[in-house]
Amino acid sequence: MRHSRSVVLAAAAVVGAATLAPVGPVAAEETPLQRALEERARPTPKIATAIGTGGAVSTVDPEASAAALKVLKKGGNAADAAVAAAATLGVTEPYSAGIGGGGFFVHYDAETGKVRTIDGRETAPKRMPTDAFIDPATGKPYNFTPELVTSGVSVGVPGTPATWHRALKRWGTLSLADALKPAVKVATRGFVVDETFRQQTLDNKERFEAFRATKKLFLPGGDAPQVGSVFKMPELAATYRKLGAQGLDYFYRGKLARLMSDIVRKPRTTKGTDLPVPPGYLRPSDLRDYKVRNQKPTKVSYRGYDVYGMAPVSSGGTTVGEALNILERYDLAKLPVVQALHLYLEASALAFADRGKYVGDPKFVDVPVSDLLSDTFAAERACAIDPTKAMAKPTAAGDAASYDGVCAAARQSGATDADTENISTTNLTVADKRGDVVEYTLTIEQTGGSGMVVPRHGFLLNNELTDFSTVYVETDPNRIQPGKRPRSSMSPTIVLKDGKPFLALGSPGGSTIITTVLQMLVNRIDLGMTVQQAIAAPRATQRNSANTTAEPEFIAAYGPALTAFGHKLVPAGDAFTSAAEIGAATAIEFGPGGLMTAVSEPKRRGGGAARVVDPK
Repeated sequence: MRHSRSVVLAAAAVVGAATLAPVGPVAAEETPLQRALEERARPTPKIATAIGTGGAVSTVDPEASAAALKVLKKGGNAADAAVAAAATLGVTEPYSAGIGGGGFFVHYDAETGKVRTIDGRETAPKRMPTDAFIDPATGKPYNFTPELVTSGVSVGVPGTPATWHRALKRWGTLSLADALKPAVKVATRGFVVDETFRQQTLDNKERFEAFRATKKLFLPGGDAPQVGSVFKMPELAATYRKLGAQGLDYFYRGKLARLMSDIVRKPRTTKGTDLPVPPGYLRPSDLRDYKVRNQKPTKVSYRGYDVYGMAPVSSGGTTVGEALNILERYDLAKLPVVQALHLYLEASALAFADRGKYVGDPKFVDVPVSDLLSDTFAAERACAIDPTKAMAKPTAAGDAASYDGVCAAARQSGATDADTENISTTNLTVADKRGDVVEYTLTIEQTGGSGMVVPRHGFLLNNELTDFSTVYVETDPNRIQPGKRPRSSMSPTIVLKDGKPFLALGSPGGSTIITTVLQMLVNRIDLGMTVQQAIAAPRATQRNSANTTAEPEFIAAYGPALTAFGHKLVPAGDAFTSAAEIGAATAIEFGPGGLMTAVSEPKRRGGGAARVVDPK
């Protein structure tokens, strides 16, 4: 949303000046003309769709999209631009992403035609016990909120800085220092606060007040930043500069590593806070020994398209892929929309049942990826679907060790897998003029992560370990184990047609990421929607539970008809906010002659920012 200068001035005047810089002629070092030019240069409009050539980007934030676009215009490639955008999101979306978290980076190389990925997921400390989520005072699991989500015990070893470094080394042309420069500029001069940033701060006010460094940064004067004010992050700018100059050793070794491990094991809470903050297990050696993983992607063929996703420890590639394999048994394009949506929900439930039984960190669990993505396995799983009636949910997982594609066994009931993933996270999509493509989902888990800002460094630490199952069960693939990565639902996806990019897409949203990506693919490929319509269409998410969570618009449009099938639809909304929306996707579709259609959300999370190098 564009803010008038008078609004910015008025809002900045009522906020403390330590972090929120007034934009009027107060600072003597800048003239009114210089400030006016600076304001004019600060990107604030959000544009849902941009069509053109020469490269494209889509993020949830105009500053991040502008950073990527600047890199592309100067000759940088998709990997360079993706890191620049991600670093800028660490400034403008600090409650969703940043160097205190992790993520998954999917890259298409136009020269080789290969899709490859980087697993930058956070890792459990080596000394983390299997009963880490059990309160020793009671012998019972910590309450998920506020104790577990606002704790040191939830903090995993961050993977984002190592992901940026690896991506630039493998595919980029810029140094890490150069890729970080746009983000340093935004952190230094500040960005305009919008309604989403203020509301997310207010949603976390109690948690943020519990930590001295967090309260100082995000609650100056005791209140969240006002809409229209300019929020500056000088400490994060300094951290980025040092990271660029000194490389990964600055983050993973030395003083910063010791500081991060110290505040995790001995949280620095404010005097008089009522929030219990269980200490964690992070040590400097955990940071020193962290490594990202180079991985091959998952791949399924769907109606002539090759769909590439993220392999475990992400469950995105296997779950989206299995659901697509199940749906391919039906000609969705020729069915009434409600019938197609019924099948989409049923296929999703089956794939989620298998996700819960089989998917975890492959370094610790034997994940049967090839079986989960087998067409024969999908044919057998599809036997559980009645085209006219919803199955009883939760349903049982399939037998990935023994299947022949033949419909024989009767339907069986199962259990809903515990879902502790939060809806926050962020996603970006970038393509360059050479044809390289990046789909990147990154996170600090909860909106606001653990709530702990690293003192004097300006970034939040994740609470990603809450993605482990709360109670240790030996047969659970997602049980807590030291050095293990928790299962994720992040689903950055690249779709090729005849070996060339057709569509790249991804979304935040915890476990709803999987269904958001799946539904968008069905919308675009099967239901005849444009990519703009596919991203804007109302969403529903079925994750093998008795109820199907849906946006109000979806319920209004399809609720009665799907209820007739036996589906139980309930309105979206999570435990931490009142947002009745699912996901906040980004995408780029590739057309003839190098034409790119970059799309972002028109409304969800305040709308996104799509840009192209040469608009048409």
